[in-house]
Amino acid sequence: MKPLRQQNNRPVISYVPRVEPAPPDHASKVDGFRDVWLLRGKYVAFVLMDNRFKRSQAFSVPESAQRWAVQMRQEGEVEE
Repeated sequence: MKPLRQQNNRPVISYVPRVEPAPPDHASKVDGFRDVWLLRGKYVAFVLMDNRFKRSQAFSVPESAQRWAVQMRQEGEVEE
């Protein structure tokens, strides 16, 4: 009889946006998107909140990063 596998009891870690003073100098703005920057080959969204920028995780397509930025705004944390 095979022994039972050990269950994976690790906690789920959700992404917490980083807070930065500004998008980094080596990031380049992606044309056609309001909040998306190209950073080390990945697309990252920066949303201005309370004089600081919230940074998303890295996405492989710019549409996903922009969707994240729109969602952050819709949560009522940003007044335009």
